[in-house]
Amino acid sequence: MTSVTTSTPTTRKVLRGRPYSLGEFARKYRLEETEAKRLYEKFGPSATELDLLMAAKRRMPAH
Repeated sequence: MTSVTTSTPTTRKVLRGRPYSLGEFARKYRLEETEAKRLYEKFGPSATELDLLMAAKRRMPAH
């Protein structure tokens, strides 16, 4: 009898641009900690990805 081992493929997102820290992302877009954390966990730390997301939401960075 042959044993079949299935492995679940790990999905890794390619990091585009430099990574944001959670605090830096929250400050830049004046987000509450819970909202910043939700977006950060969902989309990853990529500054490029998060900036594109916030542009799509029409959220301008704080100056």
